[in-house]
Amino acid sequence: MPRLKYYYDQESLSYHPVNSSTASAISSVVLFLLSSILFGILALFLLLNTDALNTPKELLQAREIENFKLQYELLNKKLEKIEEVMANVTDRDNNLYRVYFEASPIPEAQRKMGFGGVNRYKKLEGYDNSELIVNTTKRLEILTKQVVVQSRSLEELESLAKSREDLLEAMPSIQPIHKNDLKRMASGFGYRTDPFTKKRRMHYGMDFTALRGTPVYASGDGIVGRADSRAAGYGKHVRIDHGFGYVSLYAHLSEYNVRRRQKVKRGDIIGYVGSTGRSAGPHLHYEIFKDGKRVNPLNYYSGNLTAEEFDIMLNLARQENQSMD
Repeated sequence: MPRLKYYYDQESLSYHPVNSSTASAISSVVLFLLSSILFGILALFLLLNTDALNTPKELLQAREIENFKLQYELLNKKLEKIEEVMANVTDRDNNLYRVYFEASPIPEAQRKMGFGGVNRYKKLEGYDNSELIVNTTKRLEILTKQVVVQSRSLEELESLAKSREDLLEAMPSIQPIHKNDLKRMASGFGYRTDPFTKKRRMHYGMDFTALRGTPVYASGDGIVGRADSRAAGYGKHVRIDHGFGYVSLYAHLSEYNVRRRQKVKRGDIIGYVGSTGRSAGPHLHYEIFKDGKRVNPLNYYSGNLTAEEFDIMLNLARQENQSMD
């Protein structure tokens, strides 16, 4: 026997049976089911985004992942410092060591060769932290490549050093006037104002002001090619042939201390500061030739100046002032 439902009628103050149809019953069931499904989906979504349903193993794995992320971040910070050191070594290798031994600089493309084109890191993609892992892996591989290239470069430089001991001894690499005797570095290599015409012209050497009679030293081993005053403008001057394409010139001397064809060693006194020839005052005009072409002497000072003294001279040499000759 079916169960009947009643409702209370306040007007008649009596109970009346509820007449329910089959359609309304079905709609009530469907509505209940839809509500249940929506509620279940919402509850499942919330639970999946919390740790409530995670097993102890999953919680441990989550902590390990966070720890790995922290370790990768720390590794990337260390990589930044290593990259800075590597960049400094690379710069010194290309612009100092290889210049010193007249070896061609290693192009940047060669130092990082093999890291373009094909995607080398496809197997590391598709994970939550793929970007971090790929970036770190790429930086490590680039650094490894750079270390290999730099190691080979140093081996080459070592070979050049062993085979060029004579070159190192001959290369003009010290300041021709002792720093204690030097008043100042008056003018550097480049365009300067002519002291006589007041026009801007190329100055092919470096001018060092010092007292008349100050000793002038040979900047490298070699043979005196000239010690005369027959070159226009130079006055009394000395030229030393160092071999390997290097020649150094010392002009406006007051007197000589060497003669033609005499062998000299680096640091030997070859003459004394004067103001002979086309000169605005006592000073030494110093030039270096490489394979017949004048080059900046500043690039060859390495034997008797500290890093601080070299920086001071570099700043002075860059000033476009008036030359002394």
